[in-house]
Amino acid sequence: MYMFDAKKLMEEAAKARSRAYVPYSNFQVGAALVDEDGNIHYGCNIENAAYGPTNCAERTAVFRAIADGHRPGSFKAIAVIGDTDGPIAPCGVCRQVMVELCPRDMPVIMGNLKGDIVQMTVGELLPGAFDKTSLKG
Repeated sequence: MYMFDAKKLMEEAAKARSRAYVPYSNFQVGAALVDEDGNIHYGCNIENAAYGPTNCAERTAVFRAIADGHRPGSFKAIAVIGDTDGPIAPCGVCRQVMVELCPRDMPVIMGNLKGDIVQMTVGELLPGAFDKTSLKG
């Protein structure tokens, strides 16, 4: 089983943050997702003038990993960082995507540029989540 270092993963998320495309908000967010082999998949937020097509860093990292051939549910951890007072937390849409594509017990390491870090699991971030078991059929 791959073991990750939360501080190292946060450093990788900071690298991804520097690549963010944020001409409207100037609010850079970076994410680093670890797959089952210990590889890191980077994500940053990417804005759009129409706002709706904007994509968060966490979703960018997860979608990128899947597009690169990794199975949904096979991820080991994700770190996310932003320039916030306390550790940044994923938005509701990202939490829903993580419930769908990541293990419920996967660590989500949330940090900020000051070095504050909080860790929770995907399941803790979205209790009572709507998922495939919620569908009838």
